[in-house]
Amino acid sequence: MSVPSPRGRARRVLALGAAAAILTTTVGAAQASPKQQVDPYDPDLGPNVTVFDPTTPQAEIQATLDELADRQIDAEMSTNRYSVLFTPGEYGSAEDPLQARVGYYTEVAGLGADPGDVDVHGAIEVYNRCLEDGGTSNCIALNNFWRTLSNLHLTVDGTGQDGCRATTNFWAVSQAVSMRRLDVTGPISLMDYCTAGPQYASGGYIADSRFDTEVLNGSQQQWLTRNSEMPSWSNGVWNQVFSGVEGAPDDSVFPEQPYTTLDTTPVSREKPYLFVDDDGRWNVRVPSAQTETRGVSWADGLTEGRTIGIEDFFIAQPGDSVREINTNLSRGKHLLLTPGVYDVADTIKVKHADTVVLGMGHATLTAVDGAVPMTVTDQPGIVVAGVTIDAGNAESPVLLQVGKPNGDHSAQADPANPITLNDVYFRVGGPHIGKTDTALEVNADHVLIDHTWVWRGDHGIEDFDLTDGFLGDDERWATNTGRTGVRINGDDVTATGLFVEHFQEFNTVWNGERGTTVLYQNELPYDPPTQADWTRPDGTLGWAGYKVADDVTEHTLHGGGVYVYNRNNTDIVTENGFEVPDAPGVRLRHVMTVNLNDGTINHVVNGVGDAVPPSTSGSPEYVVEYPAP
Repeated sequence: MSVPSPRGRARRVLALGAAAAILTTTVGAAQASPKQQVDPYDPDLGPNVTVFDPTTPQAEIQATLDELADRQIDAEMSTNRYSVLFTPGEYGSAEDPLQARVGYYTEVAGLGADPGDVDVHGAIEVYNRCLEDGGTSNCIALNNFWRTLSNLHLTVDGTGQDGCRATTNFWAVSQAVSMRRLDVTGPISLMDYCTAGPQYASGGYIADSRFDTEVLNGSQQQWLTRNSEMPSWSNGVWNQVFSGVEGAPDDSVFPEQPYTTLDTTPVSREKPYLFVDDDGRWNVRVPSAQTETRGVSWADGLTEGRTIGIEDFFIAQPGDSVREINTNLSRGKHLLLTPGVYDVADTIKVKHADTVVLGMGHATLTAVDGAVPMTVTDQPGIVVAGVTIDAGNAESPVLLQVGKPNGDHSAQADPANPITLNDVYFRVGGPHIGKTDTALEVNADHVLIDHTWVWRGDHGIEDFDLTDGFLGDDERWATNTGRTGVRINGDDVTATGLFVEHFQEFNTVWNGERGTTVLYQNELPYDPPTQADWTRPDGTLGWAGYKVADDVTEHTLHGGGVYVYNRNNTDIVTENGFEVPDAPGVRLRHVMTVNLNDGTINHVVNGVGDAVPPSTSGSPEYVVEYPAP
């Protein structure tokens, strides 16, 4: 299918045939190719990027979006990756609204410098996914992962859809899904109450966005909204956190209403984004880091930051070698990873200050032969955004290492220009067997983690023998191994949206001083076969979902939840959801545990808070402040 490029020339931008699914190429030992030439007006972004402009016939846009959605709607464990981009202009109308569904591993984004430069009249939606009986029953949003919507203005119009969906834009998602830089006119619902609904969802994340109508949270178990504007927010289930949000709900009656509200965000940096300027040149805008912010970054014009021309990026595709990527990074190039799965047999090394690594369409790095897929050195201003990192069949010591271990990192750190991770996701198991000791290790000081999902898969297509339902899942416990999800060794690290699930020891270990987390969500592993498998060497029952090291003197957590569902063995017990040192500078605010069906957590934090056995399923146990004032 051909669509006009920003300069009006037709070019083939989306391969929807059988070849499109074959995107995996091992990158390792190949020799570096000649220096890449990038056309700033028409860069080669590979076969799985679609670029529309306002002259593209709407029927063609609609048909392309429908075909892509049909391909990706059930492609949870596939290797397909797609990016759909709109150049500045208007799309859809009251007479003919443009209505799109967003499936797995799909990025939909505007290419304007400001969200209002791309104006979509219609709907961009995610519905419940129906998992049984040929897609007609068991319709839920709990597995609606890995998709992105950003940088456009949306006027909600469901005209022509069934009556239930006619007036609301549904965004029924769970983890590894972000909405960023949106300007929305009309109602948004974060649950789908039309498809056998309402049903639980387990998201999610909004940042740098403006809404003119109350946002309906509905059945979302947890959600972080950061640096945004809205008239109001409706409903909450267990853990709803707002940071720097104009119109956020009051949290004074927590936990009667499960809201946690911060007036400003302690540290923030918005995600870099592609845009096409008035001359038709492609660029990446890299927002500056800020402190104590509130509201959207674009309220008074262009988001503060710097612009990098696309010609200053090495534009990688899955066939490119790590050697070629590293050669370009060492020459001072930035890195743009086009959509695809990159099997990485060596380490991509990000060494220079202010380097930007930007993934499109959930570009995925998969470890081969126990490799560490990426390391980031102790240099200020490095940004890694929009990248998913998968463990491979051989155990990797770590999947992403930020800063060298066992060193003094203070000399390299710049509090005003932190190393930043935006929408960086990790996966151990799922599409294939995965093994790692630690997924994300942060050794550098002054690092910002802005939305991550670190997931040891509780389900997948690894060909395990589940002959006895979930009880056969012992094979996953012994084969998909991940001991620690996140390990923070650096000082002054901030996390806004830290989602970590199912690891086999401490899910998160925080060793650094003056750490801050704004929303923490965790599920303990579903699959320990026996209590002995889930007991520490010192005899403690289980590992806490969030562990602050005993010698830390300052730490802050706003809004945290640890959930238990020991489906292999309902008798398994975990002593504490959270473990922290009893120090005056260590404070937890609004934390909770909840039982999802099986197993037990005895206490919320350090022996405080009642147990959540199976009889309490769905009813959280809250601690408003620890230690108590």
